[in-house]
Amino acid sequence: MSKLIDAMKAVNDLNRTHGVTQSGGKKYTEVFVRVEQFRMAYGDELGINTEILVDDGKRVVVKATVINGLKIIGSGMAEEIRGSSNVNKTSALENCETSAIGRALASLGLHGGSYASANEIAAVSRKENAMKEPAPVRKNPDISVHPLEPDEPEEQSTKANDMLTIYAHTGTELGTYDYNDYAMKLTEMFNVYVKRHTNKEGEPVSPRERMTFLRELKEKNQEGIDMLGENLMEQIDKAYLKSLRVLGAKEREENNA
Repeated sequence: MSKLIDAMKAVNDLNRTHGVTQSGGKKYTEVFVRVEQFRMAYGDELGINTEILVDDGKRVVVKATVINGLKIIGSGMAEEIRGSSNVNKTSALENCETSAIGRALASLGLHGGSYASANEIAAVSRKENAMKEPAPVRKNPDISVHPLEPDEPEEQSTKANDMLTIYAHTGTELGTYDYNDYAMKLTEMFNVYVKRHTNKEGEPVSPRERMTFLRELKEKNQEGIDMLGENLMEQIDKAYLKSLRVLGAKEREENNA
């Protein structure tokens, strides 16, 4: 029980200090962060299994269980509608599995904050509307991160001269770019947070601090990201998550050193 209590405290602390700020000012601790704390507490002592209950081309339902040998000690289920959001147009199953794992961890007390419930409630109308529409054709997403080029020409805004402003994680304006250059520049900035170990004064910056700056960077630029076409948005999300995973691995290495 002490391991679980320690993990719960760690997740709660991370929610306060490194949680992603959502609408309304509430913070959400991302699933991969909670999985890391779960593994740090239990190693391979406990496992997480997932099972696809429904995947009929329209709707995906996944069940996740936390197990100790043959004993189930936590579980969670999630549902996603294909095509109901940008990520669900190409990765509904993966998105659903992540949500189910998050709910399974929440059943142990490793919750991501009150945002999860509010988000699920807000998503009901979106899912209902998506159920009325034809299922999109599934395609394999481009998993490349660099160079950041879409597979097909982007369907951008009807204004040919639209430009987007990039902001630093502090909110400082860094420049204005067209859509493709904006996406490329933002992804390059993700890499800077991964590779740079010191600030401008030469003082060391920990991986955990850089993860916080990376989240703030994405939050400051979310309005611009939302204006991009589907391909560029998806590739920015992949680059962002990859950067967080790399920094998370660096943090674990430092903690174990």
